[in-house]
Amino acid sequence: MIVGISIALIVSSALMILFVLLHKGKGGGLSDLFGGGFSSSFGGSSVVERNLDRLTIITGVVWFVCIIALGLLLRP
Repeated sequence: MIVGISIALIVSSALMILFVLLHKGKGGGLSDLFGGGFSSSFGGSSVVERNLDRLTIITGVVWFVCIIALGLLLRP
C-alpha cells in the first residue's frame, strides 16, 4: 500500500510540474524568459486554459492526499 501511494505521489508530482509549466504566463517574469512568446500561440482558447486549470487542481488534490496518506501511514 505504501509503495502504491509513493508511486502515485511521484506520478502526480511529475504531472504537477508539467501542468504548471504548460500554463500561459500572465506577467513579465520568468515565464517570458523561458519562452513566453512561444507559449502564447498555444494558449489561444479559453476552453484549453480552463481544462488545464481543472487538471492542475485535480492533480494538486491527488498530490496533497498522497502526502497526507503517506504521513499517516509512516507515523511511528
